[in-house]
Amino acid sequence: MAKAKSTKRMPKKLYEAELKRLQIELVSMQQWVTATGARIVVIFEGRDAAGKGGAIKRVMQYLNPRSARVVALPTPSERERGQWYFQRYIERLPTAGEMVLMDRSWYNRAGVERVMEYCTEEQYFRFLRQTPIFERLLVEDGIILLKYWYSVSDTHQEARFHSRLNDPMRRWKLSDTDVQSITKWEDYSRAKDAMFEATDIPEAPWWTIESDDKRASRLNTIKHLLSSVPYETLEPNEVTIPSRPEAMDYVRPPLDSQRFVPDHAKSLRKSAKAGAGRKG
Repeated sequence: MAKAKSTKRMPKKLYEAELKRLQIELVSMQQWVTATGARIVVIFEGRDAAGKGGAIKRVMQYLNPRSARVVALPTPSERERGQWYFQRYIERLPTAGEMVLMDRSWYNRAGVERVMEYCTEEQYFRFLRQTPIFERLLVEDGIILLKYWYSVSDTHQEARFHSRLNDPMRRWKLSDTDVQSITKWEDYSRAKDAMFEATDIPEAPWWTIESDDKRASRLNTIKHLLSSVPYETLEPNEVTIPSRPEAMDYVRPPLDSQRFVPDHAKSLRKSAKAGAGRKG
């Protein structure tokens, strides 16, 4: 296993305090989006294990899922393969008052599909020609389009792969394609360079985020996202919580008439208490 290059990590307390502050701002931003009918698309791209998922999770953590959602499309179906390439992504674009976070996007064609030869040369070069046109149309129609590229070093990527290997909660993240990205590091680098050259346009530029330090990359992502949306903090409507009226003629059904899930938490507490007693 390659040893990850030492990176001075963001202090946890400083990270958590700033993350909380930024997430409060994200909630304010979402209220503005909903009130004004704005439409936002945020694209998260980068190498496998670069930290995209963690950043998306922190952006979404306190947002209202009714108007903010994550799009992470699986392999296209047989029907979708017969469509115009961008078609299935267009179906997931936001309507007024919505924000969409894309965990990978149409740029899958310029990365994985190009390197792994899942598309033809003709399809690839057509994509590079059409993407700037497609994105200019989105921006011209009023969509705020942000594109983030998460840059991770080879040593940190490999270290993260190894950490996933024996983690039952993250093992699903490690696919054969992910593992092959180690041996195809330079191929992915060339594909990324070509993608940037063709699609880094003034209307929708690429923004690179250094992600060896995941804490720093998450803060940098949210801070930049907030600075890129012209939102205003809206005063919430005044809410008065009424007093609860006294019960009149309602009689609750007997508890034994209901099915309750087994109290697993109570069993754990009992086991822990018994264990502490034995130690004492």
